[in-house]
Amino acid sequence: MQFSAALLAATLLFACSAPSTETTTAAASPTQAAALFETFEAGTKGAYATAPETLATGKWLFTEALIGSAAEDHKDGEHAARLRSGGRLTMQFDAPAGVRRISIQAAAYGNDGPSTWELWVSRDHGRTWQRNGQPQTASGPTLRPAVFAGTANEAIRLEIRKIGTDKNRLNLDDIRLETTGGGVVVSPPTRPTPTVPTPTPKPQLPPTTGTRPDNDNLLLGNPSGATSDLTNTTNYLLIHPQYATGYNAQRGIPVWTSWHVGRTDLTKAAPRQDDFRADPALPRQFYSVSPQSYSGSGFDKGHNCPSGDRTASLDDNSATFLMSNMVPQAPQNNQQTWGNLEEYTRAQVVKGQEAYVLMGSYGRGGVGKNGPASTIDQGRVTVPARIWKVIVFLPEGSNDLQRIAAGQARIVAIDTPNDNTTINPDWQQYLTSVDKIEAASGLDILSALPLTTQTQLQKVVDGGRVR
Repeated sequence: MQFSAALLAATLLFACSAPSTETTTAAASPTQAAALFETFEAGTKGAYATAPETLATGKWLFTEALIGSAAEDHKDGEHAARLRSGGRLTMQFDAPAGVRRISIQAAAYGNDGPSTWELWVSRDHGRTWQRNGQPQTASGPTLRPAVFAGTANEAIRLEIRKIGTDKNRLNLDDIRLETTGGGVVVSPPTRPTPTVPTPTPKPQLPPTTGTRPDNDNLLLGNPSGATSDLTNTTNYLLIHPQYATGYNAQRGIPVWTSWHVGRTDLTKAAPRQDDFRADPALPRQFYSVSPQSYSGSGFDKGHNCPSGDRTASLDDNSATFLMSNMVPQAPQNNQQTWGNLEEYTRAQVVKGQEAYVLMGSYGRGGVGKNGPASTIDQGRVTVPARIWKVIVFLPEGSNDLQRIAAGQARIVAIDTPNDNTTINPDWQQYLTSVDKIEAASGLDILSALPLTTQTQLQKVVDGGRVR
């Protein structure tokens, strides 16, 4: 491949036409100009270990990824990026506002099977991320383009994520950020990645109303202001297609997990997988909690997002058995109290409701079948003292945030002791308000809703099964 230095530099042309909102596989339009064109020809990273790499366009963070030049790497030129399970490529600089279209070439590495990958975009210099378009599947040895809509009015960063836990590897090449028409050429910024401050209780987060589609797992907000910064070990934002999590690597458990449940999630097409395993999507430097971490502890591997809420496909169900989705839970709590509430939730969904669910835990020290414990796995995994859940029930429909704000939702909140000896199997005994859970946990639950709506909903204590 021969490219001029100007083409390899990250530049930008301003225009005013509206971007497409669909992901396609169309070829690049001749009327569009490359604002940033990354070919990986300047890179030399030869190992999968997480590390930054300075490329022609700027600095990128490679996670479970390298720059491949082997014959088995499918590439346009001498080099391509190669990602394995949990792999990510993350821009550590901003592309200025004006990007209309994003094109990425992808293929399977060597003779490997298909790989699924996603494009994520940050509009706040890498603090938070949102998926752009739909997941893509790369198969076969031929590089094929996937094209995504840009965000013309905002500076952006990209993160490409290989999802799933398969052993197949993925090649990526020729990442283009494009504009339409002509305009002023802008040089790429050199701004370093900002330091993310340590989160404080009740963070003041920007409203997310209108920025996420219905049924998005984070539609109701990010309760702790979790970020995807690799140094944020106590509040790391972990995104799976099936759920989103604020993860505390120092405790070895989630702070919270958030997901949506609709009837299409409950088709029972997939049986329970029971394939408990470490999560390869967590940063490599985090301690890898495994099923063996719970062995002999007297506590269940308690799901946050339950297996029964994800039965539409094998991949969906399997994702719920990642250890990043578990907390040490008293068996009677997990199997009875929690199990009963989960079954009740799914029954409401089958009857025509949809549900947004947030679950989390706080405190230290619970009572399992072997007695009290503060930690397991030689202190690496914290046993929480309390386990809570908030469920927002809503009749099936669209414009969910607006309907919640209009008073059409029912809020069920419970807060239970993680105690095998005292727990009552009737979850209704633990009904509480969102306000009380926030006060105990330091989180900002339902933060995407208008403040007036939050104030009204969060003080309500539901009446239980009477509806």
